[in-house]
Amino acid sequence: MKTRIGILGYGNLGRGIECAIKQSPDMELVAVFTRRAPETVKILTEGVKVYSVDDAVKMKDEIDVMILCGGSATDLPKQTPEYAKYFTVVDSFDTHAKIPQHFAAADAAAKEGGNIAVISCGWDPGMFSLNRLYANAILPVGNDYTFWGKGVSQGHSDAIRRVEGVANAKQYTVPVESALEAVRNGENPELTTRQKHTRECFVVAKEGADLAKIENEIKTMPNYFADYDTTVNFITEEELKRDHSGIPHGGVVIRSGKTGINTKNDHIIEFKLTLESNPEFTSSVLVAYARAAYRMCLEGAVGCKTVFDIAPAYLHPASPEELRKNLL
Repeated sequence: MKTRIGILGYGNLGRGIECAIKQSPDMELVAVFTRRAPETVKILTEGVKVYSVDDAVKMKDEIDVMILCGGSATDLPKQTPEYAKYFTVVDSFDTHAKIPQHFAAADAAAKEGGNIAVISCGWDPGMFSLNRLYANAILPVGNDYTFWGKGVSQGHSDAIRRVEGVANAKQYTVPVESALEAVRNGENPELTTRQKHTRECFVVAKEGADLAKIENEIKTMPNYFADYDTTVNFITEEELKRDHSGIPHGGVVIRSGKTGINTKNDHIIEFKLTLESNPEFTSSVLVAYARAAYRMCLEGAVGCKTVFDIAPAYLHPASPEELRKNLL
């Protein structure tokens, strides 16, 4: 029997979820929920209806896992605890500094509803988090380094679009190449947040908006831009569509560590992602964790979980016997 998936929010991430479900024979999409007028939303899957978010809770018995596709700035802090009372949910909350607080809220709601809430799935937090944990466990003496980009950050772009006076925006995270090379060379540099990355913003302002005010609000935004050298470029909607229509991203997690009685031997662990579509890759991670969440739910687990709490075998559609034979 297929796992029945609901999608809440149908933007880039929601469309990516839909595509990932099509590539997963053990899953089926049963409903899409939107804040827009449902009749205006056209999806890719024939025979599946689009509903208002107001109707979501009425369908709780028809959905095994609800995948939440809102933004981390304002949507998910409300949506995840709200829907975890009624559904097993998965989200991609990516404001690292606020994960403990988001976990606590989701955990209380999921336990109240007897459900599972898997939070902060994607590639960072998510795949990068796992690789940091594995590398730390294997090389306890060493240093961690994470570099993102060059690529479009959906969360940061969403945060800019919520600034008053902004009509549209794209934000690129750019690694500082000299810092990256120093890490790969085993130099173990001590790098501040500002020394590792820069941020480039391309912003379409609404007519009559105060550009100086917008630029200042972006550059001083806590958790997003305040700790970085940030460039804000104001462009037209036409230029944004022409030059910034893609959503690439990627990055590396590096652990530089030492072993031996005198810690003389150097080791580098590097995990790298090069993504042509950030939302589609993130969606693929969310769908794998939706599979895991439902399996754990069937075993009676409840409460909030992160990628650290979920065994890898739960992510894959194959049986444990097949995994041991083919992938171990």
